Amino acid sequence: MERLRFNTMEDALDALEARAREVARAAPLHAVDVKFERFDPIAQVAARLELAGPERLMPSVRAGLDVRGDGSTEAYLGRIKREVVQQRNGETAYRALRRALGQSGPNGPPEGEADG
Repeated sequence: MERLRFNTMEDALDALEARAREVARAAPLHAVDVKFERFDPIAQVAARLELAGPERLMPSVRAGLDVRGDGSTEAYLGRIKREVVQQRNGETAYRALRRALGQSGPNGPPEGEADG
């Protein structure tokens, strides 16, 4: 487990995306068989990257990304009760998370929002 602090949500999202991409490249690509069930790579969470803040005790933002065993990613909001952020057509999980949090990314503002 690693904790990092950032001055802005944008910096935190940039770091989250970079780390998730790194983990996704190294994700295990094999199924796991247990006595009564088989878990394919897509059903395994290889890593969970979370954002919380800006408050320390009761953060107003709780969100993150799950990196699956096949290297795919899925954005979510919440912590205990996670709500998957549905990706729009052609949208990555990283972009979907930025959109859900109302943040622009390296490629400009979230879809449907204008610069300025």
